Amino acid sequence: MTKDSRAAALALAPALKAIERELAIYADLLRRWQATINLVAPNTLGEVWVRHFADSAQVLDAAPTAEVWADMGSGAGFPGLVTGLLLKGRSGGRVHLIESDQRKAAFLRAVSRETSAPVDVHAERIEKMLPRLAGEVQAVSARALAPLARLVEMAREPLKNGAKGVFLKGEEWRDELTAAERLGNFTYETIQSRTHPRARLILVHSPSEANFDRTN
Repeated sequence: MTKDSRAAALALAPALKAIERELAIYADLLRRWQATINLVAPNTLGEVWVRHFADSAQVLDAAPTAEVWADMGSGAGFPGLVTGLLLKGRSGGRVHLIESDQRKAAFLRAVSRETSAPVDVHAERIEKMLPRLAGEVQAVSARALAPLARLVEMAREPLKNGAKGVFLKGEEWRDELTAAERLGNFTYETIQSRTHPRARLILVHSPSEANFDRTN
């Protein structure tokens, strides 16, 4: 991990400057735990500041007024734990990290302890835990978990209750969006990713919540 990559991440996502110390702790723990647990693709470990931190920071930017989040399949904490750190100074800010893998959940707890991140780690399956949070959360996020249509199905209860979905998607986002739109019931908006020219953030709303024009 070079100073250049760290500087590039802070330039792409200036909000990270406020939590730079916490992210340095996070990055160090990630490198240490990666030796025994496959938390991220090994070839991305040297790019953690841009590939993971800056990429994740876009999620809160997409729904800046949301204070209570649920992050599905949190894994190594992207994007949910980064969202939690960005909410650290905000009264009422909280992220529920849902990760069924016990070892990954242990990693998330270790990072949250060391950084004082306002998160709750739930070592449960998404379909069991998320409905319990449906009336509490204001936004739901996920990255590299499942196709968009599946994410919408899993998050259906909080979305119906007015929560926003913010999902980071890669180069196949158009096909995934087409499939998700066939489900009906929700409105979709796309936002250009700042970290990858062919990636998008896809926002999902109940039609009663907003009426956004989709962008390309």
